Amino acid sequence: MAVVQPDHVGDARGELVQQGSHGGLLGFAGPSIGAGTGGRPCRTASPDIRTRSGDLRPCSPAPRAPTIPSTERHKSMENFETDYLVIGAGAMGMAFADSLFDERPDAHITLVDRRHRPGGHWNDAYSFVRLHQPSAFYGVNSRELATGAVDEVGTNRGLHEMASGQAVLDHFDQLLRQKLLASGRVRFLSMTEHAGIDGQGRQLLRSLLDGAEIAVSVRRKVVHATHTGTEVPATHAPRYQVAAGIHCVPINALPRLASPHARYTVVGSGKTGIDACLWLLQNGTDPSRIRWVMPNDAWFLDRANVQPGAEHLPRFFGSLAAQFECVAEAESLDDLFMRLESAGQLLRLDPSVRPTKYRCATVTTQELAELRRIGNILRMGRVRSITPGQLSLDQGKADVLPGELFIDCTACGIPLQAPIPVFEDDAAIHLQYVRQCGPSFSAAFIAAVEARVAGGAAEKNAMCRPVPHPRDEAGWVTMQAITLANRQAWARHPGLMDWLENSRLDYATRARHQLAPEVMERYVRAVKAAAPRLPALLAACRPESRERVPEPAC
Repeated sequence: MAVVQPDHVGDARGELVQQGSHGGLLGFAGPSIGAGTGGRPCRTASPDIRTRSGDLRPCSPAPRAPTIPSTERHKSMENFETDYLVIGAGAMGMAFADSLFDERPDAHITLVDRRHRPGGHWNDAYSFVRLHQPSAFYGVNSRELATGAVDEVGTNRGLHEMASGQAVLDHFDQLLRQKLLASGRVRFLSMTEHAGIDGQGRQLLRSLLDGAEIAVSVRRKVVHATHTGTEVPATHAPRYQVAAGIHCVPINALPRLASPHARYTVVGSGKTGIDACLWLLQNGTDPSRIRWVMPNDAWFLDRANVQPGAEHLPRFFGSLAAQFECVAEAESLDDLFMRLESAGQLLRLDPSVRPTKYRCATVTTQELAELRRIGNILRMGRVRSITPGQLSLDQGKADVLPGELFIDCTACGIPLQAPIPVFEDDAAIHLQYVRQCGPSFSAAFIAAVEARVAGGAAEKNAMCRPVPHPRDEAGWVTMQAITLANRQAWARHPGLMDWLENSRLDYATRARHQLAPEVMERYVRAVKAAAPRLPALLAACRPESRERVPEPAC
């Protein structure tokens, strides 16, 4: 267990206290999947992907660090108290801690994470991953992730930069080192898991390196930053069967390819599948050698409509107004999405195929043009098994070539979770989205609600109705309805409006004063017209209204 804690005797700077001879906060080697899990299966990642790199096998136990004598452990790792215990140092945990740090200058915060550094799933993502949104809208509230650069080349050219995965990790790491730890008010326990509650009501934390446990007395609240959760291919096995001899790898393995394959089959149609296809195309793969398994077509946001900067304000707010105008005029769910497409708010891959999914993914028209170069798209449901010579899907079978490479992109990304109250009595906070497609904003805002809204859980939950991450067209309507209701509640609270108007992460509120009056008037008219239509559209959303491929439990 690596712990950064304040030195109450010295100059109130953070210090590193390590247990064991390996692992720790300041290292940069990625954690082994399955470490400390009693032989939980993990995906192999051999550089020679001609082996069956997609197999699962029990992780070989790493050499065990020498056990620290109990007296030494007790000296450096004695039980302690904290005001807020934040479980999970991913994007939402870090955004919450950063915002709470500024809102509650008297609070002591403890961050706990199973990984060796903050950043959550970004630690496990593929090397060429990038945000699918401008950097200006992501990260923590107190510091910029964006540099203000506009891409001049590639499929995002002309639009604001999207940070790389490494840039996102650096953003969180610098926040931790330069601000949180340096204050003496924050402690970070890496390679540590939450292990429950002891008989005295204290939170138990357990090292993944040597199993040592400490008990933490929480004076205010426990903050659960892992409820929303993430799944990425590197940490989650495919849900289909892969026979011996089949070459199946997670997307992470693509940059390590050392020899050509007869064909490249991308399995999965979400953001990760899009990235895999674009990577293959941009690195010179002939489109005829790419096959794409697409269980469901999805609607995409046009990234050009959601750009920061004064020069983009009319289009940004014009896009929001157009969406609400479509809601106000729609006679049905089908009609709504046809209107959204006609208004330039949503895009689809194939003009002849009606999408049924929506997951907040953004694309550019240049990216769509690239993806449309792939002619071999299998729309036969989800993969059930891959055996020599045969690919079995829900609705049929397809061939498998000798030497074909399958690229697994089927992890759920953001698994389906039932919403629960954000504030649980006066004891816990469960971080969830409270605005559409906005994890960083939502976590930072919840911290502001904790600090600025008087009263108990009922008063605070009235400001934080969870917004489920959308999966389909009905989810788009639900997302819009709850976000609008939340914003109407925020508008009635002066303290929250003050926070929003000064928040880096709430671009719409902060920038609205720069709008031309006619643009704002159109937006306000559209919202007022759409608000009474949303309940009727929600009532009309029925799962059986359209044929859909059955969903996995994620």
